[in-house]
Amino acid sequence: MFSKILKIIQIKELRNKILYVLGLMIVFRLAAVLPVPGVDTDQLRAFFENNQLFGLLNLFSGGGLSNLSIVMLGVGPYITASIIMQLLTMIFPSVKEMYHEGGEAGRQKFNQYSRILTVPLALLQGYGMLKLFQNQGVLDPMSSQAMIYTLIVITAGTVFLMWLGELMTEQGIGNGISLIIFAGIVAQIPETVIAKLGLMDASQIPGYAVFLVLAVLVVASVVLANEAQRNLPVSYAKRVRGGKMYGGVNTYLPLKVNSAGMIPIIFAMSIMLFPGMIGSFLVTSSHPAVASAAAYIVELFNNQTFYGSMYFIFVVLFTFFYTAVVFEPHTVSGNLQKQGGFIPGIRPGNPTKEYLSYVINRITLAGAIFLGLIAVLPFIGQVITHDNSLVLGGAAVLIVVGVVLDTVRQIEAQIITKDYEQY
Repeated sequence: MFSKILKIIQIKELRNKILYVLGLMIVFRLAAVLPVPGVDTDQLRAFFENNQLFGLLNLFSGGGLSNLSIVMLGVGPYITASIIMQLLTMIFPSVKEMYHEGGEAGRQKFNQYSRILTVPLALLQGYGMLKLFQNQGVLDPMSSQAMIYTLIVITAGTVFLMWLGELMTEQGIGNGISLIIFAGIVAQIPETVIAKLGLMDASQIPGYAVFLVLAVLVVASVVLANEAQRNLPVSYAKRVRGGKMYGGVNTYLPLKVNSAGMIPIIFAMSIMLFPGMIGSFLVTSSHPAVASAAAYIVELFNNQTFYGSMYFIFVVLFTFFYTAVVFEPHTVSGNLQKQGGFIPGIRPGNPTKEYLSYVINRITLAGAIFLGLIAVLPFIGQVITHDNSLVLGGAAVLIVVGVVLDTVRQIEAQIITKDYEQY
């Protein structure tokens, strides 16, 4: 490890890239502490302490939402736009052809559509957030003109973060959007640790020790699940083309246990968000029946048992759904057959497709259950620790581990490339 750190210091180009990315992350953190006008900080703190769902939204905003900063929406609208565009590839063949068969130009056009879609989504989400915070007494009432100005500012904040994320990605040492979320999570750790140490007494030491042990085990399990994959053996038949012989080799097809990543948690969070938000809007309705139904919905979604159970179910379902989007057994089977490859013991064509579907469904079940448990980990942590502020990070741990592993892999790839260039 120390040898790799030494190589990073020695390779000027790589060192400059890392410093550049760190500088952009500092810029993001500075923007995340600039609040919009008229914020009641005490009400804001109380609101986030009592609302687990908005704690998750704050996670994906990179910590900007908890401060009601000018980047309060974070990269959430851009992530949502990217997911919508990916779903459109399943509905419209032209969109799928543009993304999968259009080459680099097609992917750039696809990404441009995602950027454009981000703007209206940011406006809609920003308006909903501002109205909700006004109803909760977190924000002072705004005039129509002030509302428009604030919406423009926070939408521009999202576009600004999207631009920062793409600048980071261009450096080739990690995904910029993920790094922004990662920076927001990590930035909250020192404040939480200092606050806990200031309130800790001798009787709480065993509880904190148990929590640290559990945290290490959770991180280790997330790393294991993130890296786990099923290797299907693939053989290529020998064939002669133009007087040369090709094939005759054995390799494998890697199938990841968690091929969906964080997307199912984002999907589930979006679904779980709407009933509570709609209920919060309608709870002040002048119609008694509407207000009563809205109050019941709000109370139901504030029930930790109900919310955690539904959240777990949605994460599992969306894991299967998104895995079906990103892994198409029919396409993989067709590509293997075109290249002269086959799975030993399985006939090419439809039998291979059915076998791939069988295998991916089995390993996805394990990945879906694990992802669901990770998603509801904060609720489990609250039951274990009896402390709402001391929870096992759940989605935060998954993001941090995934970003660290991906960044390390990309840095190692650049180090290896530089070593080859020296010879």
